[in-house]
Amino acid sequence: MSTSDPARPPGAEPADADLLQAEADRLQAEMEEARPPHGGPISQISAAVVALAVGVLGMAGSYALGLGQLTQPGPGLWPFAISVVITVLSAVLVVTGRHLEDSERFSRASVQVAVGVVTLVGLAALLPVIGFEVPSLLLMFIWLRWLGKESWRSSIVISIAAVAVFYVLFVLLLQIPLPRLI
Repeated sequence: MSTSDPARPPGAEPADADLLQAEADRLQAEMEEARPPHGGPISQISAAVVALAVGVLGMAGSYALGLGQLTQPGPGLWPFAISVVITVLSAVLVVTGRHLEDSERFSRASVQVAVGVVTLVGLAALLPVIGFEVPSLLLMFIWLRWLGKESWRSSIVISIAAVAVFYVLFVLLLQIPLPRLI
């Protein structure tokens, strides 16, 4: 056995390395076949512009919350910092993204993303009205059952357990003043 091939694991025979490479090539080909078609430059730029708008709106909203100072940060400081990163990266994609090929055509998966965003917005809207318990439970259940295709039982159990853990962690232990029913 030669130790000159850095790609071959120690103790592997040349035939083993060839089999591993053939399997890796087969899996790569399967992944390429399963990949949705490229959306084209308009899709790529459109996605970047939407992300840019989200970043700018995030910066405006977090600035309205108050940034504070680095020694005494306000509630909007971290959302503002994250929104700046989103805005800068999106602006870079607007400029350079035309030649990239990582956007996909709209498909059923696109609808799932939209449902995820709508349910997240629903959580944010219901949170101050009825607390975090019920909206969080519904969000978890919808994401697990319909977006994640989990069974009814596991969706119910995981949703209830996750909200209970969040309640204990954030409300009881960390004493974060979340709007809540209980």
